[in-house]
Amino acid sequence: MLYTGKSILDVANAHSFAIPAFNISDWAMFTGIMDISEEKNAPVIIAIHPDEVSHITTDLIPAMHARAHRSSVPVAIHWDHGGTYDQIITAIKAGFTSVMIDASLEPFEQNVALTRKVVEAAHAVGVQVEGELGTIGANDSYGESGAAEIIYTNVDDAVRFVEQTGVDSLAIAIGTSHGLYPAEKNPELRHDLLEQIKAAVGIPLVLHGGSSNPDAELARAVSLGINKINISSDIKVAYHDRMREVLGTDRRLREPNAIQPECIAAMKVTAAEKIDLFGAAGKADLY
Repeated sequence: MLYTGKSILDVANAHSFAIPAFNISDWAMFTGIMDISEEKNAPVIIAIHPDEVSHITTDLIPAMHARAHRSSVPVAIHWDHGGTYDQIITAIKAGFTSVMIDASLEPFEQNVALTRKVVEAAHAVGVQVEGELGTIGANDSYGESGAAEIIYTNVDDAVRFVEQTGVDSLAIAIGTSHGLYPAEKNPELRHDLLEQIKAAVGIPLVLHGGSSNPDAELARAVSLGINKINISSDIKVAYHDRMREVLGTDRRLREPNAIQPECIAAMKVTAAEKIDLFGAAGKADLY
């Protein structure tokens, strides 16, 4: 059941839940996320950003299509944090069913112009577009497109941006940061701002930098109109922490089938927690 970003998110918007967008970096992570989504009967968005694409290559996308088509749950394959028009064209040609153009660090008018250009190209072939307005912080060097400081999304600007670009969903800045929060940093979301933006634009809203935020904050954000939450750091830490434990000092371990199953299982536990938290479990029945 391969879906476009719009067709999968419109249902979440109508029924007030959020779909997890899990960033995957290899085939084992992908199959693990697909398996847990099916076990939870939850729609899922497979997110891959340019750095991850450079690792797995677009050659893997047809195999993801095949897995999605025989899945029991809705699946969208999403190009995350595209930075240029050319990247988006690459994504469309490769078979992504949803794309994000992130020009949030550019001045408003430049962000609008590039996003509108992407929308025109993507909509022509039935692909959904996510834009971003405001800046999301970065806690570490892995924070893709993260700004030095958070610039909160302005409500009036959000209305203008949606009207002028025609985006299908909008990533907003309400206080999250990419990566894992250091111990001394206390994340706090602007739920009041989220509520105002949702009332003003109505379209599916997206939260980036969802790893490490307190569960109660994320659950409230979902109740107020967030329909997609990106999860990358949390599942990758679970996966690779378990891999470090499995490998230990035993140099005889060399076959992936002896190393990866426990890592996938650990990742699935974390992913299942997110699926439940976002209210996505069981929601595949709505499609």
